[in-house]
Amino acid sequence: MPGEVFVTGIGLISAIGKNAGEGFAALKEGRHGIAPVTILETAHRDFAVGEVKSTNEELTALLPLKNSSYITRTSLLGLHAASEAFHNAALASPDKLRIGLISATSVGGMDRSENFYAAYLQDHSRGHLRDVISHDCGESTERIASHLGIRNHVATISTACSSSANAIMLGARMIKNNLLDVVIAGGTDALVRFTLNGFNTLMILDKQHCRPFDETRTGLNLGEGAGFIVLESAAHAGKRKAAVLAKLSGYGNANDAYHQTASSPDGYGAVLAMNKAFSMAGFAPSEISYINAHGTGTPNNDLSEGKAIEQIFGNTIPPVSSTKAFTGHTLGAAGGIEAVFSVLSVMNKVVYPNLNFKNQMKELNFKPVTSGKKIEVNHVLSNSFGFGGNNSSLIFSKA
Repeated sequence: MPGEVFVTGIGLISAIGKNAGEGFAALKEGRHGIAPVTILETAHRDFAVGEVKSTNEELTALLPLKNSSYITRTSLLGLHAASEAFHNAALASPDKLRIGLISATSVGGMDRSENFYAAYLQDHSRGHLRDVISHDCGESTERIASHLGIRNHVATISTACSSSANAIMLGARMIKNNLLDVVIAGGTDALVRFTLNGFNTLMILDKQHCRPFDETRTGLNLGEGAGFIVLESAAHAGKRKAAVLAKLSGYGNANDAYHQTASSPDGYGAVLAMNKAFSMAGFAPSEISYINAHGTGTPNNDLSEGKAIEQIFGNTIPPVSSTKAFTGHTLGAAGGIEAVFSVLSVMNKVVYPNLNFKNQMKELNFKPVTSGKKIEVNHVLSNSFGFGGNNSSLIFSKA
């Protein structure tokens, strides 16, 4: 139908796999990627994190890059996932398409900037400015676009942990308004010392494996990775006879502006975002088959999101789980990675287990699902809630 936006390609790299197939296999088998820090150079090596199990040199070797000098880890991760999505959609030459790239990130090229300042503070003659020219968030987007040959529209979004979901929303809006036919949308973020130290200062990191929606939860595990999906107009997908993986049937964004780093305790912003998504989709919450929750494992987030879910779904809550116990919280990339997981849920009729859950939260009436199982999956609700109260919800449906 006119105005519909389809998903025709997916790409992923995370702690549980270097592509979408590996990631899905890990989800089905209950294999997580959380472990002590091994690749990031940090004094806090005892934290449990979701690192991509490859060095920058190993990631670079897997890509046919023309120029890999001083490339950031954020760019490398994004290049892997965006390239997979592009090829998975079997797209023709970008020069012949009205195609755009909308990529999200939180840390940008901070991994190289940290190296610069460490050397500079020891000896002012040792810091090289070429290590900081990739610092800004947009550099990774520009590099991905250049690699794929995309020139029509290139944009970067940074709204904390809702960044990738908002990139997907913007891509869908551009297609619906006939500005583009195809958009590669998602996000990428690398694990850096700044975020590890920052979240440690906020005292919301768990040195053990995180436990989303568990009464004993004490914090999150940080992660890294990238996830991108290819959005395409119904007309363009039909014209080229593209294989349709799912439909983006609804989305919503709201900002409760409650606190710089905490969600509103009653879930007000989350309720607004989810209701906007349902309004666009044109169906009731009761039709949702599975909720891929934001579910960070922090005391504040899980209580806030849980209350929001109960406000909307009442006593008929569908299966709920968080996949962050598999990948860690990948910040700006989370919405893109979990969009890929949601599409795979629709395609394969499966919901994912909420790892490490044992004790029901006393404030909530529901429990997350603890084992992956086959069910009829018609619609998946995927939540991404960021610092500052920027809340986003996406609904992926069977096409």
